[in-house]
Amino acid sequence: MKRYLLILRSLTFSDVPSIHGNAPCRSVKNQTLVNMNFLPSGICLYLSVATCWLTAKVDASWWYMGTLGSQVMCDNIPGLVNKQRQLCRQHPKVMQAIGAGIKDWISECQHQFRNHRWNCNTTAKDHNLFGRLLLRSSREVAFVYAISSAGVVYTLARACSQGELDNCSCDPTKMGSSEDSKGSFNWGGCSDHVEHAIHFSQIFVDAKERKERDAQALMNLHNNRAGRKAVKRFMTLQCKCHGVSGSCTVRTCWQAMADFRRTGDHLRKRYNGAVQVAVNQYGTGFTATHTHFKRPSKNDLVYLEDSPDYCIRDPQSGKGPICQSGYVLLT
Repeated sequence: MKRYLLILRSLTFSDVPSIHGNAPCRSVKNQTLVNMNFLPSGICLYLSVATCWLTAKVDASWWYMGTLGSQVMCDNIPGLVNKQRQLCRQHPKVMQAIGAGIKDWISECQHQFRNHRWNCNTTAKDHNLFGRLLLRSSREVAFVYAISSAGVVYTLARACSQGELDNCSCDPTKMGSSEDSKGSFNWGGCSDHVEHAIHFSQIFVDAKERKERDAQALMNLHNNRAGRKAVKRFMTLQCKCHGVSGSCTVRTCWQAMADFRRTGDHLRKRYNGAVQVAVNQYGTGFTATHTHFKRPSKNDLVYLEDSPDYCIRDPQSGKGPICQSGYVLLT
């Protein structure tokens, strides 16, 4: 056994196969795989579990802002790229709103996967909140990026409408008169300024992926956009009637976001129908990995790798809430 432990210490993370068949246990950024057929299968499994899931490091993310409460210190948030740190310094109230809103989209994620083996559980010790989940470019990761991007849009648009931010308010384009299927109406009230929220979210949330531009970054950018589009998809026109004896002679209307649950439900359906993709030869977009799969649209979620099992054997515990006896939930 000492010989095998010495081998383990000499290997890097990318050198070891994963516990799922022969797929390398690594980010899609690293394609390195070392032949380990000289080791007994039991030792290979031990090395895979120990190395891939116990020592692997995952990059930090802006998601960690949610643990800081109102004390958002831009220089102390791990994982921010220069553009994000610059925006953080320029818009401290916006960052506080984003940080406070993180718990809302995490709660929605946990609601959507409440009966799932992976239940959107977070780990406070990890600066990206989701720990080893992010080691694979799976459909669960696709959902996390989409729901988090949607959450930023929803949070900022609501904060603008409620007058909590200095750089935005109600949608200034909703002025004068317009019409719908019921006739003409006057814009009034306070329309949620979703376009502003989408624009800021795109600049802030996408900054890290736009800097890296590898396969995983392209996947994250696509799913970020799908999340933002989901919020806008459920904008509704709300009206108030004015007239004698309750008649609707004149209508005053405004556009409002639907409850975030509708966005969550929509993205969960997109998760169920997510498309596995590969980067095209130009490195600019995706093609479906299977010929019978449709080409993904801008509204679809995409992923690069199959999901892990999310359960590992632990004969001494067997405390996993959904895993079968003798296994624990992988976090």
